[in-house]
Amino acid sequence: MTAQEAAKEVINSCPEWYHSIELAPGVATPGRKPLEVWEEELRDLRLPELRGKTVLDIGAYDGFFSFAAERLGASRVISLDHYVWSADMCEYMKDWRESRRTGASLPPSHESRYWRPAELPGRRPFDAARTLLRSRVEPIVGDFMTMDLTPLGQFDVVLFLGLLYHLEEPLSAVRRLARVTAPAGLAVIETEAMEVPGSGDAALCEFFPGQELNNDASNWWAPNAKALEGLCRAAGFREVTVLTRPGLRTTLRATAKHLVGQSRIVQRFGHRPNTNPAVVGMHYRAIAHARP
Repeated sequence: MTAQEAAKEVINSCPEWYHSIELAPGVATPGRKPLEVWEEELRDLRLPELRGKTVLDIGAYDGFFSFAAERLGASRVISLDHYVWSADMCEYMKDWRESRRTGASLPPSHESRYWRPAELPGRRPFDAARTLLRSRVEPIVGDFMTMDLTPLGQFDVVLFLGLLYHLEEPLSAVRRLARVTAPAGLAVIETEAMEVPGSGDAALCEFFPGQELNNDASNWWAPNAKALEGLCRAAGFREVTVLTRPGLRTTLRATAKHLVGQSRIVQRFGHRPNTNPAVVGMHYRAIAHARP
């Protein structure tokens, strides 16, 4: 069997993939975004030289960033996950797509009939990719918010990607993140973020009580850049840099919406000005580097 045939066999055995991972030359898993988009997002993280360093990937999911860190020369990579691995994501995502189509409510996966932490059905894609790639990445099953962090230790680079907005207590989460980051290390945080035109230097977080963000009841918060920096500093990080801001097109669109909503012309025709920041806010993908 060729490498390409083996890769296709793995893909067929796991019909639901979040990450696109190149399993063999020219053969990548069918993730929710094309492989080139994931590779671009990897570059956007602006990771330091990883050769000889230890890396912790919190919320590893299918392992794209874990395997990338290994490929970039990290001496040790740990993939930590619990939430995704504990659910049958293949079946749950069928319900999610139907919910998105119909607008019906959908519980988060840990409250659904697909939650099976004793079996770890959601880890199958990670395990299959790890085996085929002959990877030395170490999987650890654990809830980052409740597990004992002492045995985990500290790492030169900690990846905290796509997690902050899923957590009910973001400050507690970033404090725990600081605990697993080595004194001379780097924590890389990627999160859903928002900005509100006209808010000045205010540190703001948008709250999602239901399925408002991506039809996902497990999403809770989206900070603006000032709040993201503040969370990191309050958690004990001394040096914080927010690398990304909203693009020009996003900024202009949100500003125009804000101005129209507040204009006297609109009010003259009986419309009340929009005072809800969530409506006029602009969402984007924020990346921050935080050092102890």
